[in-house]
Amino acid sequence: MSTYEADVLIVGAGIAGLMAANALVKDGLSVIVVDKGRGVGGRMATRRIGTGRADHGAQFFTVRHDAFNQFVQEWLEQGLIRQWSTGWSRGSAFPPSQDGYPRYVGANGMTTVPKFLAEGLDVRKGVKVVKVTPALSEVEGAVSHHYLTTDDNGHQYQSKALLMTAPAPQSLAILKAGNVPLNTLDQIALKHIAYDPCIAAMYWLEGSINLPKPGAIQRPDQTFPWIADNQRKGISPEAVLITVHANPEISWELWDADNFIKIAVLQAGLQPFITPETIIKEAQAHRWRYAIPTKLHPNRTLVAKGLPPLAFAGDAFQEPRVEGAALSGLAAANALSKQLHATFHIDQS
Repeated sequence: MSTYEADVLIVGAGIAGLMAANALVKDGLSVIVVDKGRGVGGRMATRRIGTGRADHGAQFFTVRHDAFNQFVQEWLEQGLIRQWSTGWSRGSAFPPSQDGYPRYVGANGMTTVPKFLAEGLDVRKGVKVVKVTPALSEVEGAVSHHYLTTDDNGHQYQSKALLMTAPAPQSLAILKAGNVPLNTLDQIALKHIAYDPCIAAMYWLEGSINLPKPGAIQRPDQTFPWIADNQRKGISPEAVLITVHANPEISWELWDADNFIKIAVLQAGLQPFITPETIIKEAQAHRWRYAIPTKLHPNRTLVAKGLPPLAFAGDAFQEPRVEGAALSGLAAANALSKQLHATFHIDQS
């Protein structure tokens, strides 16, 4: 069993965790990021199928705040992202609505930005955290200024601070497993956060599909609220790959069904847009349990009271979008950095 040390351990390598990690490193702090997934990005996820790519989680992002826009402009200049549209059609008979907000997508899929943010960081993938324990000092029963986090392989991570960016129910379960004494008000606030699920299916087509410009439809009140052509999106030049999302009600109904059933049900969303000659060469499905935050925490981050530095961040904090998650991560990083530098007088040079 190995023990690793860092000033800050971040659980979750989504946009919140990665934005926070970069800010903390810039402030002179050592950081380890762990994630149970095989890649970085969380729901900013892109999958290869055949010769193509499909985004199957977050489909795009918008910008409403200057604090996030400064990063977006840099990513545009670096060619990491591009604008796809300023709105979506509700179906073949409806032109795209235009609300003025550019919809940005990754140059090679939504994982493009997370992969860029992870460069140069100590990111450990395939690491499932099972518990966090406040480490005891030499005085029996006294809590020290650090945490011991244990993964499912028995490895431990000792850190002065902890940032939880996993969905709130998962974060609470990890802390409960190690008996971290969150105060009652913080527990209530985190337990109030709620999410809806989403099942996504991806279809590799041989033939044509007639989605309206710019290659996607968004119908929040329909059974299949999102259908997108990843080729017209610009991330799958070699193959026609279509992403279909199911609404929360259908996602719950299909949650425990076999994948072939999920794929068959969501295929109904494609039927109005494909020709009889179109062939489905391959299809895959994915479950997102914490896809859509429905009850939000009112602030960008929650910093636990009465404990060594511990913060929570993600897309359920104030704004349920990619931008909201990014700004939440930055807010959490700023709060933890201030606590750590005040407590430990860490050199920022």
